[in-house]
Amino acid sequence: MTFFRNPFTSNNFMLIVGDIVIAFISVYASLFLRFFNMQSIQAQKYFPLLPKAVAFSLIVGFICFFMELYNTEKRDGRKEIILKILLSGLLTAAALAAIYYFIPFIQIGRGLLFMALCITVLLQIIWHMGYDVFMKLPGGGKKVLILGTGPVAKTMGNLLYSNHNGFALSGYINCVGEPISVPSESVIGNGDSVLAIALKEKVQKIVVSLTERRGTFPVREILSCKLRGIDVIDGPSFYEQLTGKLLIENMNPSHVIFSEGFRITAFRRFLKRIVDVLFAGIGIVLSLPFLPVVPVLIKLDSRGPVLFRQRRVGEGEKCFTLYKFRTMIDGAEKETGPVWSQTGDSRITKLGGFLRKTRIDEIPQLFNVIRGDMSFIGPRPERPFFVASLKKHIPYYSERHCLKPGITGWAQVRFEYGDSIEDVIEKMKYDLYYIKYQSIFIDLLIVLDTIKVILFGRGAR
Repeated sequence: MTFFRNPFTSNNFMLIVGDIVIAFISVYASLFLRFFNMQSIQAQKYFPLLPKAVAFSLIVGFICFFMELYNTEKRDGRKEIILKILLSGLLTAAALAAIYYFIPFIQIGRGLLFMALCITVLLQIIWHMGYDVFMKLPGGGKKVLILGTGPVAKTMGNLLYSNHNGFALSGYINCVGEPISVPSESVIGNGDSVLAIALKEKVQKIVVSLTERRGTFPVREILSCKLRGIDVIDGPSFYEQLTGKLLIENMNPSHVIFSEGFRITAFRRFLKRIVDVLFAGIGIVLSLPFLPVVPVLIKLDSRGPVLFRQRRVGEGEKCFTLYKFRTMIDGAEKETGPVWSQTGDSRITKLGGFLRKTRIDEIPQLFNVIRGDMSFIGPRPERPFFVASLKKHIPYYSERHCLKPGITGWAQVRFEYGDSIEDVIEKMKYDLYYIKYQSIFIDLLIVLDTIKVILFGRGAR
């Protein structure tokens, strides 16, 4: 089952399924409203309707994904959501017009398409507005009880306060010897009465977030809660579900060793290599129009070589030469030595800024993938100088080298460009999450997110 592990939270998934179902129903509703009698000769010319409705609903879901309607971590206001739904409707119409030209079998006709889109947009607005209202109600989200009052519990509580994820914090439970790092007014009991408090507060989930479990963990109380049907989960796992990254500050070796994830089998490596070559081959074919033009523009823009070569650390901490189109002035680090690129970096050429925004500068890395130095999807390769330094400051940093580095990855699409130790730690959390839960589904999501990042020019410097 981990092969197709779903990185979405239940609320992300609920919004997506809701939109797809709405779009599917809208096709049948529009046909009924237009002809009333589904058995009429005019209505039957649209049959078989099922494949057309399926195609329509999937395209709607796909476009809405690109418009970030399902980003529950950064949920927009009502006006922004309505605007995104309206824009999604327009983009869906444009996308379907192009698709119908190549696949006429799934075409449903202009009149019916217009009605279906109008019904879909209207129902989507009602659905998304209703979802937000429901989640803000006192009983709308699942009630969560946090076992613990220390730093880990505080992290879980802050996450619930800041994240629109369908959960509502009921309070904290203090255990013997546990420090109190949370607001005292939010502590509603102790470890001897967990079941009574859980039943009184009508909680659906208990998050175990103790700083030290030895001698403090109320086994009998938590077991009783479990047998009463209350979901019990440890803090790090809850954190992973909500954020799509690992809580490495409180992660110990046993979490890696005994976890269901972090399984890199020979079959998975073989399958990933096939996918890498396939994606890299498609990428090279699609980039053929740029290959003769970009080198000429680089030469006209600034002096220096067309290709930029740099040593990077790959799988097993073995170094390889990474290739990119040059985006900085020649000899950019001659005086400063290795440094991270900053916002508004003066070393970047005028053309280089455009190449970075559009990710055209990374096209030569496709040949790194073909050679086997890199994967299409994986942790971003770092320079040996930075790796040596980061290994001293960040726990488990070396573990990211158990896979081939990638052109794109979970950290790249979920977090902006990093230029500090703190940023690298955040990206590291995403990298380890990908290593732990890597699957075809996450790889597909990363590819889709990468397309979105390129289209909107995000994250580049």
